[in-house]
Amino acid sequence: MSVPDYLFDRVTQEIRQQMDCVLALTTRLASPLPAADTRACVEGVAVAAETVRRITAASADIRSALSDALILSPGPVALRDLVDRLDDRWRARLTGSALTLMVSYDGPPEGAAMLDADRTLQVFDGFLAHALSGVRKGAAEVMLRVRESGDVLVLEGRVRSSRTGLRTDTEVDVREIEEMFGLEAAMGFMLGRHVLRRLGGRARILQNPGQGETLSFAFRAERPPERPAEVKSADRAAHILVVDDNATNRMVAETLCSMFGCTTEPAEDGEAAVEAAATGRFDLILMDIRMPRLDGVGATRRIRAMPKPIGCIPIIALTANADADETASYLGAGMNGVVEKPMKPDQLLQVVRDTLALPQLDASAAA
Repeated sequence: MSVPDYLFDRVTQEIRQQMDCVLALTTRLASPLPAADTRACVEGVAVAAETVRRITAASADIRSALSDALILSPGPVALRDLVDRLDDRWRARLTGSALTLMVSYDGPPEGAAMLDADRTLQVFDGFLAHALSGVRKGAAEVMLRVRESGDVLVLEGRVRSSRTGLRTDTEVDVREIEEMFGLEAAMGFMLGRHVLRRLGGRARILQNPGQGETLSFAFRAERPPERPAEVKSADRAAHILVVDDNATNRMVAETLCSMFGCTTEPAEDGEAAVEAAATGRFDLILMDIRMPRLDGVGATRRIRAMPKPIGCIPIIALTANADADETASYLGAGMNGVVEKPMKPDQLLQVVRDTLALPQLDASAAA
């Protein structure tokens, strides 16, 4: 599927608008303001910055998809949890509209698959945006159905709405999606189609017994080696080492970890991280990349050279630069995954869950 040229032009326009908003808010912050107004301005700057981050990330993903360089990072994912995440994000998006969304899961209660959770949600996002664009009121249904096929699982997503004239190809009017749900939804639609193609999936249109049509897509996924574990086990919470030379970044990471039941300890650079890791107290390390004395890659290599079980501690890179080449270098150094800064709670939580569920890395191979 090609990408309309206007979509990238709209990205540029949106970034300019958001930056104009940031400049206006920072100008206002330069003058004395009541506390409530100050908080509102700071929140406005944060919202604008997050919007720009999401849009530029989606734009980069689409460009990667067009050059067949889109990265998929599969890990063990609890399928019911995946559906819950989809439900939460779309209920928030439809707040205030006359649309009702019903989300369901049809599969084993403890079903799990090896997936890139965020990419899989992008597929659902794209199909939902397409099926709901132009629908002003009523109900829509989305379902994830899971069935076994030999040694693999077949995952089928269905999005049913009252809309007719749906398409699965380049005839889709992306402008219509943008008009109803915004630029991010339009980009999500384009990206979702590319992700589905990378997954080896296919899409089709089904006629509803009554009014409307259903968009259906399916792809295969491997079974995980074991059921994804919760971050917080029955015995104790996961204990995480947060490594970053920036005190604010450490505080953000520690706060996010505490939100989903983990305990933390800080380290200010790679040397301190190596010393802390040697104690064997940690279940996971969140490792900044660029730090004085010893950077995150160097610290990871030194930890991986330690005897088991310390040398097998899962390590997640924290970085503002998560392009394909850099990500490959972090994984090659022995890291288990990458979280892009600024960190989002749901993304960090998913990566932590997935990483703690993975079989422990062989330290000798990583070294």
